[in-house]
Amino acid sequence: MKVGTVTVSGRVRARRAARGPVVEGAARAGFVARGAIYVLVGLLAARVAMGSDRGRQADREGALAEIAHRPLGTVALWALAVGLTGMAVWRLSEALFGAAGADGRKARKRLVSGGRCLFYGFVAYTVSTYALGDRRSEGGSSDRTSQDLTARLLDLPGGRWMVGAAGVVAIGVGGWLAARAALRKYHDRMRLTEMSPRTRLAVDCTGVAGGVARGAVFAAAGGFALWAAVGFDPRRAKGMDDTLRSFAHTPAGPWLLMAVAAGLALFGLFSFAMARWRRF
Repeated sequence: MKVGTVTVSGRVRARRAARGPVVEGAARAGFVARGAIYVLVGLLAARVAMGSDRGRQADREGALAEIAHRPLGTVALWALAVGLTGMAVWRLSEALFGAAGADGRKARKRLVSGGRCLFYGFVAYTVSTYALGDRRSEGGSSDRTSQDLTARLLDLPGGRWMVGAAGVVAIGVGGWLAARAALRKYHDRMRLTEMSPRTRLAVDCTGVAGGVARGAVFAAAGGFALWAAVGFDPRRAKGMDDTLRSFAHTPAGPWLLMAVAAGLALFGLFSFAMARWRRF
Protein backbone atom coordinates (compact mmCIF):
# COMPACT_ATOMS: atom_id res chain seq x y z
CA MET A 1 0.00 0.00 0.00
CA LYS A 2 2.84 2.31 0.83
CA VAL A 3 4.54 1.60 -2.47
CA GLY A 4 1.36 2.56 -4.32
CA THR A 5 1.05 5.74 -2.29
CA VAL A 6 4.66 6.67 -3.02
CA THR A 7 4.13 6.02 -6.74
CA VAL A 8 1.04 8.20 -6.88
CA SER A 9 2.79 10.91 -4.90
CA GLY A 10 5.73 10.76 -7.30
CA ARG A 11 3.42 11.16 -10.27
CA VAL A 12 1.75 14.16 -8.66
CA ARG A 13 5.11 15.80 -8.01
CA ALA A 14 6.24 15.10 -11.56
CA ARG A 15 3.02 16.62 -12.94
CA ARG A 16 3.44 19.69 -10.76
CA ALA A 17 7.05 20.06 -11.90
CA ALA A 18 5.93 19.79 -15.53
CA ARG A 19 3.68 22.78 -14.96
CA GLY A 20 6.10 24.62 -12.72
CA PRO A 21 8.20 27.74 -13.31
CA VAL A 22 11.19 25.89 -14.79
CA VAL A 23 9.23 24.28 -17.62
CA GLU A 24 7.26 27.49 -18.10
CA GLY A 25 10.49 29.44 -18.46
CA ALA A 26 11.76 26.88 -20.96
CA ALA A 27 8.57 27.28 -23.01
CA ARG A 28 8.84 31.07 -23.03
CA ALA A 29 12.46 30.84 -24.18
CA GLY A 30 11.29 28.51 -26.93
CA PHE A 31 8.72 31.01 -28.17
CA VAL A 32 11.41 33.69 -28.30
CA ALA A 33 13.70 31.40 -30.32
CA ARG A 34 10.89 30.47 -32.69
CA GLY A 35 10.02 34.12 -33.13
CA ALA A 36 13.59 35.06 -34.00
CA ILE A 37 13.76 32.41 -36.72
CA TYR A 38 10.44 33.44 -38.27
CA VAL A 39 11.40 37.12 -38.27
CA LEU A 40 14.64 36.30 -40.07
CA VAL A 41 12.94 34.01 -42.59
CA GLY A 42 10.41 36.76 -43.27
CA LEU A 43 13.18 39.29 -43.86
CA LEU A 44 15.03 36.89 -46.17
CA ALA A 45 11.83 36.25 -48.13
CA ALA A 46 11.34 40.00 -48.44
CA ARG A 47 14.81 40.27 -49.95
CA VAL A 48 13.84 37.62 -52.50
CA ALA A 49 10.70 39.59 -53.36
CA MET A 50 12.80 42.73 -53.88
CA GLY A 51 15.38 40.86 -55.94
CA SER A 52 18.19 41.42 -53.44
CA ASP A 53 18.45 37.96 -51.83
CA ARG A 54 22.16 37.64 -52.73
CA GLY A 55 21.83 33.86 -52.93
CA ARG A 56 20.66 33.42 -49.35
CA GLN A 57 18.03 30.75 -48.80
CA ALA A 58 14.69 31.98 -47.44
CA ASP A 59 14.31 29.14 -44.96
CA ARG A 60 15.68 28.00 -41.61
CA GLU A 61 19.12 27.25 -43.05
CA GLY A 62 19.27 30.72 -44.53
CA ALA A 63 18.29 32.24 -41.21
CA LEU A 64 21.04 30.31 -39.42
CA ALA A 65 23.60 31.42 -41.99
CA GLU A 66 22.46 35.02 -41.55
CA ILE A 67 22.98 34.77 -37.79
CA ALA A 68 26.32 32.97 -38.09
CA HIS A 69 27.81 35.79 -40.16
CA ARG A 70 26.97 38.45 -37.59
CA PRO A 71 29.11 39.50 -34.61
CA LEU A 72 28.59 37.06 -31.74
CA GLY A 73 26.74 34.84 -34.20
CA THR A 74 27.83 31.62 -32.53
CA VAL A 75 26.57 32.87 -29.17
CA ALA A 76 23.24 33.75 -30.75
CA LEU A 77 23.02 30.30 -32.37
CA TRP A 78 23.59 28.62 -29.02
CA ALA A 79 20.92 30.84 -27.47
CA LEU A 80 18.50 29.70 -30.17
CA ALA A 81 19.43 26.05 -29.61
CA VAL A 82 18.81 26.38 -25.88
CA GLY A 83 15.49 28.10 -26.46
CA LEU A 84 14.32 25.48 -28.94
CA THR A 85 15.38 22.73 -26.54
CA GLY A 86 13.23 24.43 -23.94
CA MET A 87 10.29 24.31 -26.33
CA ALA A 88 10.88 20.60 -26.88
CA VAL A 89 11.03 19.97 -23.13
CA TRP A 90 7.74 21.82 -22.62
CA ARG A 91 6.02 19.85 -25.37
CA LEU A 92 7.41 16.63 -23.88
CA SER A 93 5.90 17.54 -20.51
CA GLU A 94 2.54 18.05 -22.24
CA ALA A 95 2.83 14.68 -23.95
CA LEU A 96 3.63 12.93 -20.68
CA PHE A 97 1.33 14.75 -18.26
CA GLY A 98 -1.15 16.61 -20.44
CA ALA A 99 -1.48 20.25 -21.38
CA ALA A 100 -3.30 22.97 -19.48
CA GLY A 101 -7.05 23.14 -19.99
CA ALA A 102 -10.03 20.88 -19.51
CA ASP A 103 -9.15 18.63 -22.46
CA GLY A 104 -5.38 18.88 -22.12
CA ARG A 105 -4.97 15.24 -21.09
CA LYS A 106 -6.84 13.79 -24.05
CA ALA A 107 -4.85 11.28 -26.10
CA ARG A 108 -5.13 13.35 -29.28
CA LYS A 109 -3.63 16.46 -27.71
CA ARG A 110 -0.88 14.50 -26.01
CA LEU A 111 -0.01 12.84 -29.31
CA VAL A 112 0.17 16.22 -31.04
CA SER A 113 2.42 17.50 -28.25
CA GLY A 114 4.66 14.46 -28.72
CA GLY A 115 4.99 15.25 -32.42
CA ARG A 116 5.83 18.85 -31.64
CA CYS A 117 8.44 17.70 -29.14
CA LEU A 118 10.15 15.60 -31.83
CA PHE A 119 10.02 18.49 -34.31
CA TYR A 120 11.49 21.09 -31.97
CA GLY A 121 14.04 18.58 -30.70
CA PHE A 122 15.20 18.01 -34.28
CA VAL A 123 15.36 21.75 -34.99
CA ALA A 124 17.32 22.33 -31.77
CA TYR A 125 19.74 19.59 -32.84
CA THR A 126 20.30 21.14 -36.27
CA VAL A 127 20.87 24.58 -34.75
CA SER A 128 23.34 23.19 -32.21
CA THR A 129 25.31 21.31 -34.87
CA TYR A 130 25.39 24.50 -36.91
CA ALA A 131 26.72 26.38 -33.87
CA LEU A 132 29.43 23.72 -33.49
CA GLY A 133 30.70 24.58 -36.96
CA ASP A 134 28.78 22.15 -39.17
CA ARG A 135 28.11 24.36 -42.20
CA ARG A 136 27.02 21.59 -44.54
CA SER A 137 23.55 23.13 -44.74
CA GLU A 138 24.99 26.51 -45.73
CA GLY A 139 24.74 26.98 -49.45
CA GLY A 140 22.30 24.07 -49.56
CA SER A 141 18.62 24.35 -49.04
CA SER A 142 15.50 22.78 -47.63
CA ASP A 143 14.41 22.30 -51.25
CA ARG A 144 17.10 19.74 -52.05
CA THR A 145 16.41 17.98 -48.75
CA SER A 146 12.72 17.82 -49.56
CA GLN A 147 13.37 16.48 -53.05
CA ASP A 148 15.84 13.85 -51.82
CA LEU A 149 13.40 12.64 -49.19
CA THR A 150 10.57 12.56 -51.72
CA ALA A 151 12.71 10.57 -54.15
CA ARG A 152 13.53 7.98 -51.47
CA LEU A 153 9.88 7.66 -50.52
CA LEU A 154 8.76 7.31 -54.14
CA ASP A 155 11.18 4.38 -54.54
CA LEU A 156 9.42 2.48 -51.75
CA PRO A 157 6.41 0.20 -52.34
CA GLY A 158 3.40 2.44 -51.98
CA GLY A 159 5.70 5.45 -51.83
CA ARG A 160 3.51 7.52 -54.11
CA TRP A 161 0.62 7.09 -51.67
CA MET A 162 2.83 8.05 -48.73
CA VAL A 163 4.03 11.23 -50.42
CA GLY A 164 0.48 12.07 -51.50
CA ALA A 165 -0.83 11.48 -47.99
CA ALA A 166 1.90 13.71 -46.55
CA GLY A 167 0.90 16.42 -49.01
CA VAL A 168 -2.77 16.16 -48.08
CA VAL A 169 -1.89 16.30 -44.37
CA ALA A 170 0.28 19.40 -44.91
CA ILE A 171 -2.53 21.08 -46.85
CA GLY A 172 -4.94 20.26 -44.04
CA VAL A 173 -2.54 21.49 -41.36
CA GLY A 174 -1.98 24.71 -43.29
CA GLY A 175 -5.71 25.31 -43.61
CA TRP A 176 -6.20 24.49 -39.92
CA LEU A 177 -3.44 26.90 -38.85
CA ALA A 178 -4.81 29.69 -41.04
CA ALA A 179 -8.39 29.16 -39.88
CA ARG A 180 -7.48 29.11 -36.20
CA ALA A 181 -5.47 32.29 -36.64
CA ALA A 182 -8.29 34.03 -38.52
CA LEU A 183 -10.75 33.01 -35.79
CA ARG A 184 -8.26 34.17 -33.12
CA LYS A 185 -8.36 30.86 -31.29
CA TYR A 186 -5.10 31.85 -29.61
CA HIS A 187 -7.18 34.07 -27.32
CA ASP A 188 -7.98 30.94 -25.30
CA ARG A 189 -4.31 30.59 -24.38
CA MET A 190 -3.38 34.20 -23.63
CA ARG A 191 -3.75 36.49 -20.63
CA LEU A 192 -5.77 39.10 -22.49
CA THR A 193 -6.85 40.97 -19.36
CA GLU A 194 -3.23 42.00 -18.76
CA MET A 195 -3.02 43.77 -22.11
CA SER A 196 -3.98 47.34 -22.88
CA PRO A 197 -6.45 47.80 -25.78
CA ARG A 198 -3.62 49.00 -28.02
CA THR A 199 -1.43 46.03 -27.13
CA ARG A 200 -4.28 43.60 -27.73
CA LEU A 201 -4.89 45.14 -31.16
CA ALA A 202 -1.22 44.77 -32.02
CA VAL A 203 -1.21 41.14 -30.86
CA ASP A 204 -4.29 40.42 -32.96
CA CYS A 205 -2.70 42.01 -36.02
CA THR A 206 0.41 39.85 -35.69
CA GLY A 207 -1.51 36.74 -34.68
CA VAL A 208 -4.04 36.82 -37.50
CA ALA A 209 -1.80 38.00 -40.33
CA GLY A 210 1.13 35.88 -39.17
CA GLY A 211 -0.92 32.75 -38.62
CA VAL A 212 -2.65 33.00 -42.00
CA ALA A 213 0.69 33.49 -43.78
CA ARG A 214 2.21 30.55 -41.94
CA GLY A 215 -0.76 28.37 -42.84
CA ALA A 216 -0.51 29.44 -46.49
CA VAL A 217 3.13 28.33 -46.64
CA PHE A 218 2.29 24.94 -45.08
CA ALA A 219 -0.59 24.43 -47.51
CA ALA A 220 1.49 25.45 -50.54
CA ALA A 221 4.29 23.04 -49.57
CA GLY A 222 1.71 20.31 -49.18
CA GLY A 223 0.33 21.11 -52.61
CA PHE A 224 3.76 20.66 -54.17
CA ALA A 225 4.20 17.32 -52.38
CA LEU A 226 0.84 16.16 -53.70
CA TRP A 227 1.86 17.32 -57.19
CA ALA A 228 5.08 15.31 -56.89
CA ALA A 229 3.10 12.20 -55.94
CA VAL A 230 0.64 12.59 -58.80
CA GLY A 231 3.41 13.08 -61.36
CA PHE A 232 5.80 10.60 -59.70
CA ASP A 233 8.43 13.33 -59.93
CA PRO A 234 10.43 14.28 -56.81
CA ARG A 235 11.62 17.47 -58.51
CA ARG A 236 8.14 18.89 -58.02
CA ALA A 237 8.51 18.76 -54.21
CA LYS A 238 9.66 22.00 -52.64
CA GLY A 239 11.08 23.05 -49.30
CA MET A 240 10.33 26.37 -47.66
CA ASP A 241 12.70 28.37 -49.85
CA ASP A 242 11.23 27.30 -53.21
CA THR A 243 7.71 27.31 -51.75
CA LEU A 244 8.13 30.96 -50.82
CA ARG A 245 9.68 31.81 -54.18
CA SER A 246 6.71 30.20 -55.93
CA PHE A 247 4.45 32.93 -54.55
CA ALA A 248 6.37 35.41 -56.72
CA HIS A 249 5.49 33.36 -59.81
CA THR A 250 1.74 33.83 -59.38
CA PRO A 251 -0.22 36.53 -61.25
CA ALA A 252 0.22 38.75 -58.19
CA GLY A 253 3.98 38.53 -58.71
CA PRO A 254 6.52 39.63 -56.07
CA TRP A 255 3.81 41.55 -54.21
CA LEU A 256 2.25 38.29 -52.99
CA LEU A 257 5.63 37.04 -51.82
CA MET A 258 6.19 40.34 -50.04
CA ALA A 259 2.83 39.95 -48.28
CA VAL A 260 3.69 36.40 -47.20
CA ALA A 261 7.16 37.52 -46.08
CA ALA A 262 5.61 40.28 -43.98
CA GLY A 263 3.19 37.73 -42.53
CA LEU A 264 5.99 35.38 -41.50
CA ALA A 265 7.85 38.24 -39.83
CA LEU A 266 4.63 39.19 -38.04
CA PHE A 267 4.26 35.60 -36.86
CA GLY A 268 7.71 35.95 -35.35
CA LEU A 269 6.54 39.02 -33.46
CA PHE A 270 3.43 37.12 -32.40
CA SER A 271 5.69 34.40 -30.99
CA PHE A 272 7.36 37.06 -28.85
CA ALA A 273 3.91 38.08 -27.62
CA MET A 274 3.16 34.44 -26.79
CA ALA A 275 6.37 34.31 -24.77
CA ARG A 276 5.12 37.26 -22.74
CA TRP A 277 1.38 36.63 -22.34
CA ARG A 278 0.71 32.93 -22.90
CA ARG A 279 -1.03 31.04 -20.10
CA PHE A 280 0.54 27.77 -18.97
